[in-house]
Amino acid sequence: MPKSISSTMLDKMVDGREFESLLNYQYQNLDLLSELRKSIAEIKAIRQRPVVCYVANVVKPRSSSISIEDSDDLPFNEMIASLPADCKKIDIVLVTPGGFAHQVAKFVNKLRPRFDEIGFILLNKAMSAGTIFIMAGDEIVMTNQSQIGPVDPQVRTNTGEFVPAQAILTLIEEFRIRGEEAIKKGQQPPWTDLQILRSIDPKEIGNAMNASNYSIQMVEEYLYNYKFKNWDRHSDGVTPVSAAEKKSRANEIAKLLCEHSKWKNHGHAITREAAWDVCKLKIHHAEQTVGLDRAMRRMWALFYWMFENSPLAKVFISENYCIMRNDFQNDQKK
Repeated sequence: MPKSISSTMLDKMVDGREFESLLNYQYQNLDLLSELRKSIAEIKAIRQRPVVCYVANVVKPRSSSISIEDSDDLPFNEMIASLPADCKKIDIVLVTPGGFAHQVAKFVNKLRPRFDEIGFILLNKAMSAGTIFIMAGDEIVMTNQSQIGPVDPQVRTNTGEFVPAQAILTLIEEFRIRGEEAIKKGQQPPWTDLQILRSIDPKEIGNAMNASNYSIQMVEEYLYNYKFKNWDRHSDGVTPVSAAEKKSRANEIAKLLCEHSKWKNHGHAITREAAWDVCKLKIHHAEQTVGLDRAMRRMWALFYWMFENSPLAKVFISENYCIMRNDFQNDQKK
C-alpha cells in the first residue's frame, strides 16, 4: 500500500508513537528546518525562555565528529551570541556521546558569565563530557528515556587505542593489593601482574591520573558554583545547607561519577532514577511540567528521523541560527 504524501511532520505525529507515525508518510517539499524550529517554539512556550540545541547523531554514528570537540567552539559561540543581549535565562537541548572536557570548560566559561539561569534539556544521551557539561546548569530536565553517564575520561594508550582512565588506575590498584598480600606471605607478586605492569607506559598512568583528577575537579566546581547555588535548605525545609556541606556533596558526586569500579563501563547508562538514588543528584522530571515531556518526545522523534535519513553528524540550531554538520566535517548553513 503506497504511503500518504506529506510536506509536514509535527502535525502528523501520534502521541506515544511519535517516531513510528512519521514512517507512515512519504515527504515532499519538506522544510525540516521549519519543523525543528516549530519544535523549539513548543518547548520555549512551555519553559518561557530561549532554547538552543546542540545535538549529535547518536542514532547512527558514522564518525568521531559527533563528539564534543574543538571545532564546535565557533558555531556554538555564534549560536549563543545570536540570542538577545538582555536574555538572562536559557535552555540548552543537549544530545552527545561525550568528547573533550577542555572544550566543555570553554563552553561553560562562555555561558556562565552571561546567563543567570541555565537549564539542560536531555532528549536522550548526554554522556561522559556531556555529563560534566550539564553539571554547570541550574536545572537538569530528563524524560524516562534520557540518560547520563560516568565522567571517567578516556586516554590514549601506546597502541593508539582509547581506554577509560579509571580502568587503568583500578587495574594498578588491584595489582598493588595483590602484590602486598603476596609479600606479606613471603611470596613474589603474581608474575602475570608484573608482566602487565611492565607493558604499561608510565606516561599512560600519569595521563590517567591527571585526566581523572581534571574531570573530578570540573564536576565538583560546577556543582558547587552552579547546580547547588540555590540549595539553601535540607529536605526538611528548615535546616540551612552550609557551604562545607555543598562542597562535600559536590565532591562525593564527582568522585562517584568517575568511579570505574561502580559503573564498570564507560558507556554505562545512568537513568534519572539512578542519578537521584545513587548519586543524590536532583533531576527535574519532564512530566512534572505540563506538556514538556510530550514536546521533548516530539523533538527527539524529529531528530531521530533526520539522523536516520541523512549523513548529518551534529546540529547547532535555535530560533535564528542553524548549522548542520555532516560526517565529512562540512558545515551547512540553513
